[in-house]
Amino acid sequence: MTARPPVRNEPLAPHAPLPAYYGDESQRARWVRLIFDRTATDYDRVEWLMAFGSGGWYRRRALARAGLAPGMDVLDVGTGTGLTALAAIAIVGEARRVIGVDPSRGMLAANKAPPESPRLVAGAERLPVASASVDFVSMGFALRHVADIDAVFAEYLRVLRPGGRLCLLEITRPEGRVQASLLRLYLRGVVPWLARLAGRAREMPELMRYYWDSTEASVPPPVVLTALRDAGFVDVRRHVEMRIFSEYSATKALAS
Repeated sequence: MTARPPVRNEPLAPHAPLPAYYGDESQRARWVRLIFDRTATDYDRVEWLMAFGSGGWYRRRALARAGLAPGMDVLDVGTGTGLTALAAIAIVGEARRVIGVDPSRGMLAANKAPPESPRLVAGAERLPVASASVDFVSMGFALRHVADIDAVFAEYLRVLRPGGRLCLLEITRPEGRVQASLLRLYLRGVVPWLARLAGRAREMPELMRYYWDSTEASVPPPVVLTALRDAGFVDVRRHVEMRIFSEYSATKALAS
């Protein structure tokens, strides 16, 4: 029998509310959706500058490390403009096998995945796909935007087939003080400046500042790993690249 996540008095949020951007937790989802709607046409350009053009290469490597293979059916949650979905398509070989899900209609309208790749408007807490219908779930740098990590992981377990794999990509605040200060300077200082130069949407610098603030405030990796195990996943692991890129992988157990 699949293990159920523990009952908590409150949802397990990825981070506390950030009042510099929205009033309280009840306003977070709407604020996030609106700012992504308004910055969607700039997102890929700024992301390319921020990652020095390495984003696609890194995503393909991370997905392969997590077990993605040709012929798998993939659900890409928080798909946005399709950066992780495109990396998945390059591995599985067929665009129709990769379904993108995102609550932002603006981001889906700017999605670069081929038209054969389905796109659905929804949040991670309630996925509009059948149970046990995909082999792989991916989420690229979007766990920080959900309302309840436990609810999201329960949904991921539901939609995966037995033996299916999960890959979550996130930027994590480095443990060292010097590394954390340098990353903060880059993500909260340099990147918003680049966004102001390269972007057309006036909200783009704000989104990039939020990117660091939500990184700094997010729950630490052990909390994410424990939540995955509590949800019923097995073979739960975290791989770290360059001290900041966390790749969480896990497996849905085979039916007994």
